[in-house]
Amino acid sequence: METLTKMVDVINGLVWGPPMLVLIMGTGLFLMVMLRFMPLLRLGRGFREIWRGRARGEPGTGEISPFQALMTSLAATVGTGNIAGVATAIFLGGPGALFWMWCTALVGMATKYAEVVLAVHFREKDARGEHVGGPMFAIKNGLGPRWAWLGALFALFGGLAGFGIGNMVQVNSMALVLQATFDVPLAVTAVLSTVVVGLVILGGVKRIGAVATALVPIMCIGYVAASLGVLVLNAEAIPSAIALVFNHAFNPVAATGGFAGAAVMAAMRYGVARGIFSNEAGMGTAGIVQAAGTSTSPVRSGMVGMMGTFIDTIIVCSMTGLAIITSGVWTSGKTGAELSALAFETTMPGVGGVIVALALSCFAFSTVLGWSYMSEKCWVFLAGTRAVLPFRLVWVLAVPAGAMVHLEFPWLLADTLNGLMAIPNLIALILLSPVVVRLTREYFARERRGEAEGEPSSVLARTTLNEAGTQADGD
Repeated sequence: METLTKMVDVINGLVWGPPMLVLIMGTGLFLMVMLRFMPLLRLGRGFREIWRGRARGEPGTGEISPFQALMTSLAATVGTGNIAGVATAIFLGGPGALFWMWCTALVGMATKYAEVVLAVHFREKDARGEHVGGPMFAIKNGLGPRWAWLGALFALFGGLAGFGIGNMVQVNSMALVLQATFDVPLAVTAVLSTVVVGLVILGGVKRIGAVATALVPIMCIGYVAASLGVLVLNAEAIPSAIALVFNHAFNPVAATGGFAGAAVMAAMRYGVARGIFSNEAGMGTAGIVQAAGTSTSPVRSGMVGMMGTFIDTIIVCSMTGLAIITSGVWTSGKTGAELSALAFETTMPGVGGVIVALALSCFAFSTVLGWSYMSEKCWVFLAGTRAVLPFRLVWVLAVPAGAMVHLEFPWLLADTLNGLMAIPNLIALILLSPVVVRLTREYFARERRGEAEGEPSSVLARTTLNEAGTQADGD
């Protein structure tokens, strides 16, 4: 086991090393330029599309509303990374890491937009009549049969990674924080979480979407409100905190207190890595959920989907980071969720730690629900709809294991697989970028002419392979 752990650790270092981070950021920047910065210029439009997406849409075009799809996607991405991940980035890279997290979100909006556009445009119906999509279907239907193996690789990585990164690791974090804060036995968390997760995911995407729509806005707004409370109480430190973020993003920070010091490259590396881990831009996961949305417009779905990155990182992660820096505890030597809890507890004694514990538990639980759907669709791609029930049962059984078992190796393996998901997805994004650009320009051209917004978004409605896929097959 020790040899296997070392081998996986080496692979993990390569997967999440500087070349991969540069590739993910570079792909996002490339797409942003190709789209002429549309995701940033139409940020307000994105928020309006979220509000508009609450409607169910046309019957037969999906199983859940675009808003429910966004909430399900956010359920998966707003997790322990928003609390523990941000704190770890600041511990290892200093306050400047927060700046680089913002950068991942800004270019990641273009990545997430493209992922969703392709997922909805190339989605299809499975044997149960449900809409399915994501990078694996975009690769198969967009790049052609010769590239199907690449889609299968993504599905395999995603199907396996979900059990760790989206299930056991999340439940383990929830169980430990509830035990430490409220003295809840691990066994109690294991039983209760297993029952609730089972009741939700066995009901399929409609039940997951309904629960996510009820839970995610409450937990995000509640956590942001609590974080704003910390910032209000530390209002005089906000200007200097922001100055620290920008200064340390481009200048090394010396060791001070319990902080060991960090070079600029450390701030960049850990900020980008934790930012990507949190918002999953480049992983391809958001498209899997948005493909189930009742939408006839890939572009409108893309504008809804890209806002998930903004909400996750620019809003939620920023609240955690600024709370840590303004409270002054970033030099304490603490890391992870312990550092975030210390920031809240220092500012709001007696209640701060409880707020973080409750937020972490809600975030972790919602991630288990969101990832269950995304991982399930990976297995549907590989084995068909006959895999649905066995997958859901195994997923539920993995929950108590996550609460009770030491997860050092499963966490390492899942983190590695999660990173490997990006490779097939990024290849598809680059090769199919002309399709994204064409669909975007056509949509806004029709809008300027005042024509109908809807256009066929399912691969079932088309009889020919798109031009980018044909070209890729011929290369």
